[in-house]
Amino acid sequence: MNAMSFLITTVFDLYLMVVILRFWLQWAKADFYNPFSQFIVKATHPVLAPMRRILPSVGSIDTASIVLALLVVLVKMLVLTLLAGAAIDILTLLLFSLISVVKEAGVLLFWLILIRALLSWFNQGHNPIVMMMTQLTEPVLAPVRRIIPPMGGLDLSVMFVIIGLNFLNMLLSQYVPFWAVI
Repeated sequence: MNAMSFLITTVFDLYLMVVILRFWLQWAKADFYNPFSQFIVKATHPVLAPMRRILPSVGSIDTASIVLALLVVLVKMLVLTLLAGAAIDILTLLLFSLISVVKEAGVLLFWLILIRALLSWFNQGHNPIVMMMTQLTEPVLAPVRRIIPPMGGLDLSVMFVIIGLNFLNMLLSQYVPFWAVI
């Protein structure tokens, strides 16, 4: 059962990460011609294209991507619940799905910021992955940077955002059942 739970969780979480990145690419107005962006678009387009006919965007918010992310987590939780032989409470699963999507987006942002910070110590040139990380994280870091400007050449906005994300992650972890984060 543990091996099966691991496999199910891994597959669903990887696809959830791709769906969150698809939403994020549009929200951050990132370069869709970047090779990394093209992978994300090609991995999500077969599912999102039909959904967009039913769920139009609201302003700059891609509602189809949000609904798909919620559905991915909901199906994952349903499968894990059935695998564990537990009772299914759809309202609870919907609430935990929403919390899990927000939590996963925060975890993804944490890792993108951390990797971007580590890569900033090296000369990367025009690496498409680094450029994409910059485009995805800058909308979050820029407002913090306006409040806390770089001091002595150190950009402290990264540290404050990472501390804030870890705080939110710990807060949300209290409300997600153990099988949703396995």
